[in-house]
Amino acid sequence: MANTELGNQTSLTELILLGFGAFPNLQTLLFLVLLVIYIVTMAGNILIVALVVTDQHLHTPMYFFLGNLSCLETCYSSTILLRVLASLLTGDRTISVIGCITQFFFSSFLAATECYLLAAMSYDRYLAICKPLHYAALMNGSFFLKLAAGSWINGLVAMIIIVSLMLQLTFCGPNEIDHFFCEPTQIINLYRNDIYQMELVITIVAALFTLPPFALTVSSYICIISTILQIPSNTGREKAFSTCSSHLIVVTIFYGTLIIVYLLPKTNTLRDLNKVFSVFYTILTPMVNPFIYSLRNTEVKEAVRKIVSKCVDFTRIQKGHCIF
Repeated sequence: MANTELGNQTSLTELILLGFGAFPNLQTLLFLVLLVIYIVTMAGNILIVALVVTDQHLHTPMYFFLGNLSCLETCYSSTILLRVLASLLTGDRTISVIGCITQFFFSSFLAATECYLLAAMSYDRYLAICKPLHYAALMNGSFFLKLAAGSWINGLVAMIIIVSLMLQLTFCGPNEIDHFFCEPTQIINLYRNDIYQMELVITIVAALFTLPPFALTVSSYICIISTILQIPSNTGREKAFSTCSSHLIVVTIFYGTLIIVYLLPKTNTLRDLNKVFSVFYTILTPMVNPFIYSLRNTEVKEAVRKIVSKCVDFTRIQKGHCIF
C-alpha cells in the first residue's frame, strides 16, 4: 500500500498526448488534411503580413493590427500543428513535461494576446465609426503602437505568472492527456495534489487578463451597432457595417468556441465534443481569418490584385528575355 502511494506521488517526466489515437485507420488522412490546413494557414497569414508591410494604402492602424494578428496566427498554428503533424507522421505521441509546459506557455500566451489584439481592433473600429472626426487625433501613431505592444506584453505577463507557479508544483499522474495539444484544462488534471490551487490561480489570472479585453470588445460593438442603426440611409449603414463586419465575424468565431470549451458546464456531451471545438479555435480559425479579411475587404483585395499583376508582368518579362 505504501509503495502504491509512493508511486502515485512520483513526479512525471514524460506525457502521452492521445490526440486522434481513437481513429487509427485515419492517421494518414488526418496527416494530409492537417498538412494542407497548415500550409494554407501559413501562406494566407504571411501574405496578409507582406501586404500590410509593402502596400502604402494599408499603412493604417486597422491594417497594422491585422498584420499583428496574422503574425500571431502563424506562430499559434506552428506551436500546435507542427507537434500534431510530427505525432501523426511518426506515431510517437510522447512529449516531455518541459516540452508540454513550453507548448502550453506559447499557445496560451498567443491566445491571451489575441484577446487583446481583437479588443484593440474593436476599439479602432469604434473610434472610426462612432467618432470619425476625432479618429485621426485619437488613433495616432504612438497610440496604436502602444495598443499593439500592450497586447503582446499583457499576454506574456499572464503566462509568466501561471507557468512560474506550475514549475513550483509537481505532476502526479496520470501521464495521459486526452487531447492533441497541452490544453489548460487537461494539464490541471495532472496536478492531482494541487488541483484546487491550480484551478484557482488559472481562473483568477484568466479573469484578470481576458475579461477586460472581452468587455472592451463587447462594449465597442454595442456602441458601433447603435451608431450604425442611427444612420438614416441604407447605403450609409451598409458602408459603415462593411468596415467592421470582417472583424465581427472573427471575434464571434474566436470567443464563441472559447466560451463553449471553457465556460459552459462540463456535461458528458460537451466533454466529448471538447476536442472538436478546440479544433475550431486552434486550427480552423487561424486558417480562415485571412480569407474572411480579404474576401470582405476591397482594400486587401486590391492589394492582392496588384501583387498578382506584378507577378504576371514579371513572368512575361522573364519569358521575353528567354525567347531573345
